[in-house]
Formats: sequence, structure tokens, C-alpha cells
Amino acid sequence: MGEGHTLSGGCLCGSVRFTATMAKPEMDVCHCSMCRRWSGGTLMTVPCTDVAVADETNLAVYTSSEWGERVFCRNCGTSLFWRQRSGEGHVAVAFPSLDDPSDLVFAEEIFIDEKPDLYAFAGERRRKTGEQVIAEFHAAQEGRT
Repeated sequence: MGEGHTLSGGCLCGSVRFTATMAKPEMDVCHCSMCRRWSGGTLMTVPCTDVAVADETNLAVYTSSEWGERVFCRNCGTSLFWRQRSGEGHVAVAFPSLDDPSDLVFAEEIFIDEKPDLYAFAGERRRKTGEQVIAEFHAAQEGRT
């Protein structure tokens, strides 16, 4: 499974099903306070593009910042995606919502400066602070204009 591979997934109750194109064969973790609160733990995601939802009837969207929104099932509450409000750029698809998450590499932790001290993931990977992530986001936005 590599870049460009199509993934499938859905929510706990099965009313939301989706496909997405994997941008990178990796799983990333966000430790920001919003992601922790929204997901009930760390938000584990896979960077994707071209997300297609089969039936959007039970899809709900919460605007959580000036640039991001969180997508979930309005029926069972499953966290499904974080995406840019502009509709451009990557979509962070929730790792637990995938049907087959095998063959992915745990590659990055972001907002590491907001991670509570009571847990830590073993192993070495890229780790970025919130300031670094936001600076990269703004640089990417400026590159598109």
C-alpha cells in the first residue's frame, strides 16, 4: 500500500462510508487540545486527498478554527476527518475509521508542546510544535496565492 492507494472506511454505526486517496503511507498523531477533546484521546490520522462520502445524510461538520473543520457522523458521533475549510489541501482521515489500516508507518507527532506528560509514544519520528505546524500551514497557503 503506497501513495495514491485508495482507502475505505466508515463510522461505528455504518451510516457514513467513504473512500479516500492516501497522500502518504503514514499515520500521524495530533496532541493539540482540540483534537484530544474531539477524539477522546490523541487524533490519529492518515493524510489523504479526494475524500468521497457515499451518502452525506448523516455527515456533520463542526468549524473548529478559522482554517479547519471537523467532520463526524451525526448519528453515532464517530470522528471521521479534519479538513481545511477552504476545501484545498490535505484531509486528515481518522485512522480508527479505516477498514484496513495495515502497512502504514507511524511517521509524525504534531502539537507535541500540548501533549500531556502522562503519556508518550515509544519510538523515534518527526515531532513538531504547534508553532512549527502553523508556520508550515501559512507558508503553504502563501504558496497557493
